[in-house]
Amino acid sequence: GSLPMEEVRKWRQEVTAAYQGHPSQPVTISLAAHLQTFDIPESLLQELITGVEMDLTINRFATFADLNQYCYRVASVVGLICLKIFQTQSPAAEDYAVKLGLAFQLTNILRDLKGDAEQNRIYLPLDDLQRFGYSEEALLHQQDSPALVELVKFECERAHTYYQQAQEILQTLPPSDQKSLVVAEIMRGIYSRILKQIEDQHYQVFGPRIRVAPIQRLKIAANIWMRSLFSHRIAPSV
Repeated sequence: GSLPMEEVRKWRQEVTAAYQGHPSQPVTISLAAHLQTFDIPESLLQELITGVEMDLTINRFATFADLNQYCYRVASVVGLICLKIFQTQSPAAEDYAVKLGLAFQLTNILRDLKGDAEQNRIYLPLDDLQRFGYSEEALLHQQDSPALVELVKFECERAHTYYQQAQEILQTLPPSDQKSLVVAEIMRGIYSRILKQIEDQHYQVFGPRIRVAPIQRLKIAANIWMRSLFSHRIAPSV
């Protein structure tokens, strides 16, 4: 309704106020102190807010191009902001952040198909559903079928492609940038595990929500962290 949109409008104005030096909310007062330090462009934060607006107004995406734009705003932009904080030097790191954000969001969408369907939200592109012969109604009613398996398999492979592309870009970055991205790589390890669990359960996405156990997360983080400490590069060979 209009109330959430009104809140979004207020936050838009508040972000601008933070850049102009007169924020009024505790979070933006705190944020303002770091915006100049890390040279974070206002356009990135406004783009993120546009992504929130899309969540309030859109519950279907006709094509992957439409979904891609949404993923960029709610996920890749977060990565681009983080690059400023991590202080990477190579322009190619931006491509890495964009690809990885897209992979993360596609993974989230696949993991949350059931919960989103319960709220009348379908994030998978409708033309993909049509291509595999799986209807909106079937998804909303959480109907398992061979068509669903093929659809989810296709979307998992698409997500893998973006993880792979991010990985290939990472390998081209200077060692200093690779070390700066260790947190992003830990997230990649965890989200890749979610994708693998979807595949391991034969693309059955209407069961209990997939979670990576804390001990598994710790092992993934430790492996990547140790690799960053004892190697010039953190990217494993592709």
